[in-house]
Amino acid sequence: MSSFSTTISPDPQAPTASGAKQIPWVGVIWFAVLLSIPYIRVLSDMVREWFKSEDMGHGLFVPIIFAYIVWTRRDDILDPRNPPKANWWGLVVVVWGFFQAVIGVRGADFFIARTAFLVAFIGVIVTLGGLTLVRKLAFPLFLLLFMIRIPQFIYSQITFPLQIFASQVAAGTLSFLGIPVLREGNVLALAQQQLSVVEACSGIRSLISLSFLALVYGYFVESKTSIRVLLLAASVPIAIGCNAARITLTGILSQYKPELAEGLYHSFEGWVMFIVAMCILMILHQSLNRIYGIFNARKTELPS
Repeated sequence: MSSFSTTISPDPQAPTASGAKQIPWVGVIWFAVLLSIPYIRVLSDMVREWFKSEDMGHGLFVPIIFAYIVWTRRDDILDPRNPPKANWWGLVVVVWGFFQAVIGVRGADFFIARTAFLVAFIGVIVTLGGLTLVRKLAFPLFLLLFMIRIPQFIYSQITFPLQIFASQVAAGTLSFLGIPVLREGNVLALAQQQLSVVEACSGIRSLISLSFLALVYGYFVESKTSIRVLLLAASVPIAIGCNAARITLTGILSQYKPELAEGLYHSFEGWVMFIVAMCILMILHQSLNRIYGIFNARKTELPS
């Protein structure tokens, strides 16, 4: 009886090392330090805002999620079959970002100054890995926009219509429930007290935060692009509707205990309604997947 043995040769196109071992840590750290020094003032102001402004509470989680996505995709990003290639034209983008930051700081425009950091950051990525690396990081780079507060002129244009809408919905609902209410603009006059729907209660805070969470949630739990887009689009009416419901609930509770309309109780109501909004988004996700499954099942049953 003859014996034989086989030798399996490695695939020349297969990755030879894990993404973690391929990361050019020296270059990454070097460019990170060089990038941070000119923007230390811009970054410190932005981070302080994350902790002080309730509108930007989600900003703290943006760079963390960015880093997590990049780390989990490191093998794909550093795939030897399509490796990143340095492109020194990225330094032009870095210089552009620097001059944009100077203009923003001198003109006291925080949005121009902070987006300048993102421009320079993208320039560093182009320098290290070329446009191929930018394309692979397109989604997490887009998420970084959520760590920057929107410009004030856009903020004011959005908040006032939201204040009026929330006031109208609350006034209509309270009247339907038999609670006397008189609305004048964004002010609700009740029997026990007067409620003002100020900018903080406009819903812009939950709108931005829920949109961010919808993007992240869709990225991690859903593979179909169409459903991801629908979840992001649905986050807008969900956030607005839940905010109007919160104001209505505040009006109802204030009839029994006026102190429930302010302070810690009012903040707690906001957190509860935000959790409700997130639950609605997840329920909608499950419903869309069921509809998608039913549609596909019927499509396959049709005769060819």
